[in-house]
Amino acid sequence: MSGATPQSGGRVFWRLRDGARRSGVRVRQFARDPVAQFRRNVEQLPFDYPVSTVVLIDVVLLVVSTAALIQRFSYFPSVVPVLAVVLTYLNGPLYAFLGLSPKPWLMALLTMSATALFMSQPVDVDVAPFILICAAGEIAAITPLLISVVVAAAMAAEVALFAVLGNFETGTPPYLVGILCGWMAGRALQAQTKYLNQERAYQDIRTSQATDEERRRIAREVHDVIAHSLSITLLHVTAARHALQTDRDVDDAVDALTDAERLGRQAMADIRRTVGLLDQRPAPQTPEPGLDDLGDLIADFVGAGMEVDFRVDGDICGVSPGLGLALYRISQESLANVAKHAPGASARLRIEVSARDIAVTVTNTLPTGAAQRPGRGMGISGMRQRARMHGGGLSAGPCEDGWQVQARIPFSGQPIDCAATAAEDSVWSMIHSMKRKRQESRTEPASTPQTPRESV
Repeated sequence: MSGATPQSGGRVFWRLRDGARRSGVRVRQFARDPVAQFRRNVEQLPFDYPVSTVVLIDVVLLVVSTAALIQRFSYFPSVVPVLAVVLTYLNGPLYAFLGLSPKPWLMALLTMSATALFMSQPVDVDVAPFILICAAGEIAAITPLLISVVVAAAMAAEVALFAVLGNFETGTPPYLVGILCGWMAGRALQAQTKYLNQERAYQDIRTSQATDEERRRIAREVHDVIAHSLSITLLHVTAARHALQTDRDVDDAVDALTDAERLGRQAMADIRRTVGLLDQRPAPQTPEPGLDDLGDLIADFVGAGMEVDFRVDGDICGVSPGLGLALYRISQESLANVAKHAPGASARLRIEVSARDIAVTVTNTLPTGAAQRPGRGMGISGMRQRARMHGGGLSAGPCEDGWQVQARIPFSGQPIDCAATAAEDSVWSMIHSMKRKRQESRTEPASTPQTPRESV
């Protein structure tokens, strides 16, 4: 026990020495730039109030204490009112100069002591109790409810005590009501700050959720573009390799590689456009694909050697661009999965538009050895998310003919004038012309064993 006391005293001494050194540094910083240092000290307070609010309270206290000082010096100059002003502002240098957090109990003690010194020299229409009104609001704004109620009650009791002593000629009710109003103003300010902080937190959460959703959307777009383009490109490269290995048909190989190069460049452009959405700078926007672009999509797969039977039943004129993009991506991803997981299979794409919904069905045969279960990539999950975004659903699994992906999305659009029939006719004419060209190449006299492109 005898050795503990010197050690404790030493720790206290070093603690006081460190505190004095830090306080000296803060005072020198305040002397170099008072405005900036005051603002910095107020912003570091744990109460999260604007600097203007703190300055306003200090100015009000200065006006009230100065008015109370003038009232007393007019008839009996003494040092007591000056001491009361010093006590009123003694808490200010603690956070303004030294950056120390104000203590509610110290604020209450100083303001109540200053008010007691003022009211020890009674005057007519005394403004000194307004110090308690300001202090009650300030303490209520930074303390819990119970502490603020106790402090406000103690201030009211002090006013009532001096009223009993006969120091107020105008009566105590106005001052008591003023303390209550000051306390209510402080509680309202604290509640407003609390709700503001909650709103900021909710805004951060909403921003984070929106950012995550945008990232998922961009990931789906990039996945769909890459899956579609790479699948068709690989089909073209495979056809070119078989053409060179089997019949040395350089022309067919060059055509296949040309199509592969074109699709690769198109995929790079789509990826740049999609990734460009992450940039905050304004960039030229290109239209997103829709149902009218299914013709080019089917032509790419047919040109790569896949047999695709495509038909649209119903009027697609009332389909919105967002819904059209979802249907396009679902069809694109389904056909890309056929090319990736079931090479050599034939596919059937049906889009059925009714008065209540739109159904997209992609069915393909399963060659020998092809997997009969969904993969673990982003394909099916991305398609399902697209369908759910529009209030629909998607199912994928084995069927009688092989494998089937079906999406059904609610639809209540009204048909409008458009060129859907002409677009469908152009798609069919394109597909038929490519099939006819392939059939004519099969009937040439110098035919060689069929390549994989011809056997599809």
